[in-house]
Amino acid sequence: MKDSFRQSMSWLHTWSGLVFGWLLCAIFLTGTLSVFREPITRWMEARPLLLVDADAGTRVSADALATATAVSQAVRHLSEQAADARFWRIELPRREGDAMQMFWRKSGTAQGNEQAAMHPVTGSLLPQPWGRATEGGRHFMSFHYMLHLPEFGYWVVGAVSMCMLVALVSGVVVHRRIFQDFFTFRPGKGQRSWLDAHNATAVLTLPFLFMIVYTGLAIFYTTYMPWPLQAAYGSGDKASSRYQAELAHDGTAPLRRPRLGTPGVLHDLPPLLQQAQALLGVPVHTVIVEQPGDRNMTLRMIVRVTGLEASRHIINPGGSVAFDGVSGKVLQVQLPTPASTFASEQVHEAMEALHLVRFGGWSMKWLYFLSGLLGTVMMATGIIMFSVKRRRKSMNEFGAATAGMYRVVEWLNVTAVAGICVACIGYFYLNRLLPADMPGRITWEIRGFLLVWLITLLHAMARPPARAWVEQLWTAAALCLCLPLLNGLTTGQHVGRYLMASDWPRAGLEITVMLIGLALAWAAHRTRRGWRTSAMAKMPQRHARAEVQA
Repeated sequence: MKDSFRQSMSWLHTWSGLVFGWLLCAIFLTGTLSVFREPITRWMEARPLLLVDADAGTRVSADALATATAVSQAVRHLSEQAADARFWRIELPRREGDAMQMFWRKSGTAQGNEQAAMHPVTGSLLPQPWGRATEGGRHFMSFHYMLHLPEFGYWVVGAVSMCMLVALVSGVVVHRRIFQDFFTFRPGKGQRSWLDAHNATAVLTLPFLFMIVYTGLAIFYTTYMPWPLQAAYGSGDKASSRYQAELAHDGTAPLRRPRLGTPGVLHDLPPLLQQAQALLGVPVHTVIVEQPGDRNMTLRMIVRVTGLEASRHIINPGGSVAFDGVSGKVLQVQLPTPASTFASEQVHEAMEALHLVRFGGWSMKWLYFLSGLLGTVMMATGIIMFSVKRRRKSMNEFGAATAGMYRVVEWLNVTAVAGICVACIGYFYLNRLLPADMPGRITWEIRGFLLVWLITLLHAMARPPARAWVEQLWTAAALCLCLPLLNGLTTGQHVGRYLMASDWPRAGLEITVMLIGLALAWAAHRTRRGWRTSAMAKMPQRHARAEVQA
């Protein structure tokens, strides 16, 4: 009975892991990259650093940016250019060398926000577009949870995630000596080596994998199980907004006031900024003016908990203070500190924080990133091990038809592991090579990513499996190693300038990409070496000697 149960679990683990493993590799790798979606977006936008003001010689520092003078300059510009807007949004620079961003949306329009960038010291407008139009790291995140297929993509990713949970549980049941085998690795042993690598990476990342898959399913519970929500709140955007408002951690929804149509003058900003900082205890990073120019104008100042304080808690809700925009009276205060007791309505927020790594700072992001890479390696070794184990058996025992099926498996293996690496790094190249003023540039970046991935599938079908592996791994390695060179040629920016300007996110991205390139080069070298060794072992002895001499 026990052996029969384990055999059933082995069958379930093998086929759920294989059939969904190809898509899981892509989903997991893009999810791993999305951990650093903000640095990726920053690098792909290629915005120049505002280091020194040519007239005053004033270095733009993070301390000097969040000032009432800078906000007043932005409000003055918005009053002149967007007096009839539905709202104004001013984002103060978060890092040294950043510009101040302004967004607004005109009344009576459903189109997207308009925006402008301003020098935070001089108040001068910066050229538009300020940086390259790009989806940036958000592309990896969108592909990770919906494959760029709205509605249908959610369900596909949800089904694949459920199958991954099944594969994780069945894998633990199947491998009776999994923790013992974690300390065993036998290189150069073919199938045994792949199994050792699969076991080691699985045990090392097992808690992380369970957590990340479960929380990924949990945060989309209203998508996968919408019927209870619809029964209680109805359907439509208003019902969803009411539900989200009731889920607010402090039980209060953001204040909304209608437009009266009576003109109003905005209150002086410097004292309100000081009052907001005193109430919240953290410097303001976003100022929103709702219904500007109206007597019911609302001024909202938002903060985000960062640094050491954010690393202490999983739940770190942002705080805000809402003022009457005309009188300056405080209308609402939402403190950024988490509640002292864990309430039931905070469960969803905790799930989101765990999945999206909104706590722990950069050290936790790196831990997630490395764990995600190891998880991807675990999935890749699993599907490769299937092919290594069954390739010869299918050729010897089951005939040409079954051998043909395993050739298809080989094509998909190459595309899912090496091909997705080529597509991901190709996405960065498309960002630099597509014209900056190209219409629909963001869409073509994403289409290019999918097209490159398709090309890797066609390449895998046209080449012998061993050669396809080596060629695609070398391609991905070369693209990674040459990315800083391409960046320097197309934008004049490079890792040296980033380091001199203390722009650690962009410098770290290029250094990390080069390290990944070295790892891919090593994998390509080992794959080619193993392929040649295997090929020589099958050759007659005289041909093998000639090959060695050659």
